[in-house]
Amino acid sequence: MFLYLRLLSESFAFAMNALTNNKLRTFLSLLGVTIGIFSIIAVLAAVDSLDHKIKKDLSKVDKNTMYLKRFSFAPTDIPRWKVQQFPNVKYEEYQYLKNNVTSVQTMAFQMFAPSINIKYEDKSATGVNAKPSSYEIADIESVEIVDGRFYTESESNSGSAVAVIGYEIAQTLFGSSNPIGKKIRMYGQRFTVIGVLKKQGAASMGMPSNDTSVMLPVNFLRRLYGDNNTSLTPIILIKPLKGADPEASKAEVTQKLRNYRGIKAGEDSNFMIDILSSFTDFIDGIVSMLNLVGWIISGFSLLVGGFGIANIMFVSVKERTGIIGIQKSLGAKNRFILMQFLFEAVILSLIGGAIGILMVWGGGTLITKAFDFEFILSAGNILLGTGLSVGIGLISGILPAISAARLDPVEAIRSGM
Repeated sequence: MFLYLRLLSESFAFAMNALTNNKLRTFLSLLGVTIGIFSIIAVLAAVDSLDHKIKKDLSKVDKNTMYLKRFSFAPTDIPRWKVQQFPNVKYEEYQYLKNNVTSVQTMAFQMFAPSINIKYEDKSATGVNAKPSSYEIADIESVEIVDGRFYTESESNSGSAVAVIGYEIAQTLFGSSNPIGKKIRMYGQRFTVIGVLKKQGAASMGMPSNDTSVMLPVNFLRRLYGDNNTSLTPIILIKPLKGADPEASKAEVTQKLRNYRGIKAGEDSNFMIDILSSFTDFIDGIVSMLNLVGWIISGFSLLVGGFGIANIMFVSVKERTGIIGIQKSLGAKNRFILMQFLFEAVILSLIGGAIGILMVWGGGTLITKAFDFEFILSAGNILLGTGLSVGIGLISGILPAISAARLDPVEAIRSGM
């Protein structure tokens, strides 16, 4: 055990000596390993961070939540031209399903609307994401209010001019003053602010953050624009009963709506129902593909890095041929010489890998602070980077180490003189 510790110490000293005496050569050799480890760990950490952000954004919504609309979020076998002919879901259909479907806990009617501008006195917030919804949306999306309240069933049904604004909107329009009860202007009307949403942070996958959103009763827009406005896309959100089979709930909703629309047996449905869990499975597939692409691209950098380590080790063997001959003449076994150069290759590779991991950590810290996006460099990715560095060192150093171990001591001493 003591022998191997001493071997490790000497190998580390040789590696550091190679670093200090041949700075440019060592830098160029380690650059491939550094870039390779940086590329792989950066891609994996970025994908993990994105996946974590998506799952965090969706965690407040039951994974069995269903979305009823005329189009599908995920890829579908139905031709696009046919989907474009599907009718939008109606508010009356939402009321019918809510009163007649037994396997769901609640439903909400929502419209996808264009972004708007909100004004308060001389201040304005631009590009605000409008979320006109019925009152049940607070339960389905687990809306968190930090100040004030959400609108009631009565306010929702009557289409009252009340609004719940996002955290950033509140900061932009009101600063440190209390926004509750204040009048803001949007859609050419005055709305009373009754609540402020909890800060969410940056959203993912192109989805708008609640921080830059405003929630208002959907019936206000229905009363203002009617149900046939092409800029508004209605959707029904359905939350099944806890413990209920989502597929059974989907089947019941499908049958009820088919009956309501008069769709005959054998005819295709003219609407889509997506379950959130299917969407998350789709996201998992994208994440896996991104990881695979990252591995393929970064693998070339690791290959170059491996050749760089092998090159510096062959040069190191040639430069220390005389020392190897003296060691062997004094009784050093081939195994000792082999392990000495293998340790040196691993240490050099670990140095390159450590620099790459530090670069990922530094870049991730800057991204987290600059973009309000939590960049996660997990312990698993750090261990993976370390393991890859060790593997590259072993693979790249094995041939130079074998060539050093097989040197004849007499010829080695003569060559080194």
